[in-house]
Amino acid sequence: GTAALIWNEIIREKVTNFIMNQSKEQRILNFVLQNAVRGDPCSVVDTIDKYCSQKEWAMNVGNEKGRILDKTVEEANPSVALELGTYCGYSAVRISRLLKAGARLLTVEFNPEFAAIAKQMIEFAGVQDKVKLLEGPSEEIIPQLKKKYEVDTLDFVFLDHWKDRYTPDTILLQECNLLRKGTVLLADNVIFPGAPDFLNYVRKSPHFQCTNYPSHLEYMQVEDAMEKAVFLG
Repeated sequence: GTAALIWNEIIREKVTNFIMNQSKEQRILNFVLQNAVRGDPCSVVDTIDKYCSQKEWAMNVGNEKGRILDKTVEEANPSVALELGTYCGYSAVRISRLLKAGARLLTVEFNPEFAAIAKQMIEFAGVQDKVKLLEGPSEEIIPQLKKKYEVDTLDFVFLDHWKDRYTPDTILLQECNLLRKGTVLLADNVIFPGAPDFLNYVRKSPHFQCTNYPSHLEYMQVEDAMEKAVFLG
């Protein structure tokens, strides 16, 4: 798995970027703009999956784990959801297409280039009314959620950013009183690349009830899993 990631993410991507004079993320967006149906979030998600499974690997949640994400979102039925790690907007589009009328998703992206791509992806999918993209580090944005973005508490949180931020950001969400009894956290990539500190924290905490969903790394046959942690108060 590590060797495949190094090949796809570093060697192959850098060579292709140099030859084509554009980023992989721009190529994914261009493929969507040319092949997906504008205003159809399902078409956008399917088109990204097609590109990343057939042409270039990318770190979207992917369709296999995407079905776990869908099921969790549908069960949580959130009014206010938070995503940490937007990347190209794949999961923001995937989550927002399941939100009820009046619900909103706040998605946080640290990388300005990824944020610019995601913004176009979200608008093309027609879900910009449900999604607000917040640019900057999660540790700075989380404490601003209550006052600046009028969040009382969160119903659903999707963790899919830097793995070493999973635990500190979960603690920060608790400290900022953003979690209520029943808030659902879902964390991606807990086996590969892995988030052992996070698993240790939520599984040993009396404040969380955890469920593990074995799966595979997006667009590969490498073992991975998602962890659901329900906040008990």
